[in-house]
Amino acid sequence: MSNLMKFYIDGAWVSPNDAKPFDVINPATEEPCAQIALGSATDVDKAVAAAKAAFATWGYTAPQERMALMEKLVEVYKSRSGEMAEAISKEMGAPISMANSAQAAAGIGHLRAFIDVMKNFTWEHALNEANPQERIVHEPIGVAGLITPWNWPMNQVALKVGAALAAGCTMVLKPSEIAPLSSMLFAEFMDEAGFPKGVFNLVNGDGPTVGNAMSVHPDIDIMSLTGSARAGIAVTKAAADTIKRVSLELGGKGPNIIFADADVEKAVKGGSIGMFYNSGQSCNAPSRMLVERSVYDQAVEIAAATAAKTQVGDPTEEGRHIGPVVSAAQFEKIQGLIQAGIDEGARLVAGGVGRPEGVNRGYYVRPTVFADVNNEMTIAREEIFGPVLSMLPFDDEEEAIRIANDTAYGLTSYVQSGNQARAQKVARQLRAGMVIMNGASRPAGSPFGGYKQSGNGREGGVWGMLEFLEVKAISGWDPSA
Repeated sequence: MSNLMKFYIDGAWVSPNDAKPFDVINPATEEPCAQIALGSATDVDKAVAAAKAAFATWGYTAPQERMALMEKLVEVYKSRSGEMAEAISKEMGAPISMANSAQAAAGIGHLRAFIDVMKNFTWEHALNEANPQERIVHEPIGVAGLITPWNWPMNQVALKVGAALAAGCTMVLKPSEIAPLSSMLFAEFMDEAGFPKGVFNLVNGDGPTVGNAMSVHPDIDIMSLTGSARAGIAVTKAAADTIKRVSLELGGKGPNIIFADADVEKAVKGGSIGMFYNSGQSCNAPSRMLVERSVYDQAVEIAAATAAKTQVGDPTEEGRHIGPVVSAAQFEKIQGLIQAGIDEGARLVAGGVGRPEGVNRGYYVRPTVFADVNNEMTIAREEIFGPVLSMLPFDDEEEAIRIANDTAYGLTSYVQSGNQARAQKVARQLRAGMVIMNGASRPAGSPFGGYKQSGNGREGGVWGMLEFLEVKAISGWDPSA
């Protein structure tokens, strides 16, 4: 990438209005791996103007035309997926094996899924059989402002950009300044695929400057953000004066309920691995493991053993190990929360504060398990966003549901039981946007999003595209005209 100090605006790489250099830190080495420029409100104005001008044409293209360009984008992405994996691994620390198989691959998967949605979506239809004169039309909302995080960079970029492209929106993307390299590479993919100028624009910057300028901008019609609850609140408040749509995908504190009639060893091991995956930096991680008391001690032993076997290592090396967390700030936050767990009386059974043994450089965190946690402890309330598992016992189904729902979040919940009817009964009572039973896989196109402080939007599949569409009702329509 030769344009790291530039932004992609109106189909070209352009210099910022007033470049503020910013080092991108490789979390494995704690050394700069690249330097980008942070933008300003003036840069946002230029990008939005380009997107607004492009919408006059792009917003009225036939779905087949948009699909053809998106299919071209997938082909470009596939041909350069190795570059994408390397960029993600370097910027946020995902081990290269995982960066190839999951992080980079997620982007291709979501783009393909949106193409499939477009093939089967009815863009116009009668209100009902009795009222053919009432025409319902789905139209793009306009210019989209997209803010994406550092933990699953291409997963989130593809979920937002893919949905906006499918709907017919134009857009301005602000990736996380901590992990911008993958998004800048994606801009190259968009350019190579041949999208019309102004359809996709990228401006790097921080939240208080560029993110705020996007949120308050009168010519942006929707803000779509994935990030922390704090960021979601800031964007919502900033967007209020222009009454634009705001779609938020925020944090989580996922409960993982394990009943005694489940395959306990499989459930606990799988839940622990799921917590440590991506170094715990996933909003849908099963971070609170609720275990029925009769098998609780057994579960604690299994979780501790799983943590002890979880290797932490260099992201450049192939393997199934986990890498560092993304930044010094994140490392210090996690260390503080591990210490809070110790200070508040949770029983530390694996891991703890500090780096893994023999490691003295890089933001590596020890896979950590706390037992005997209660739901009032800090580690049970706050999203740690690191490889830290909290285990809580329960006595019956009613108590499990009460503990699971006693959280400000409501993104993903998990249920493990040998009794399918009970698992489904519990799933219906969990206040979460997604419930995964007995380790089931989520198919492409299933909606991703949550309740309460986990956000108010949905990503993926038809639900993700609907976030970027308006509904118009036209009366007096003559189907024969």
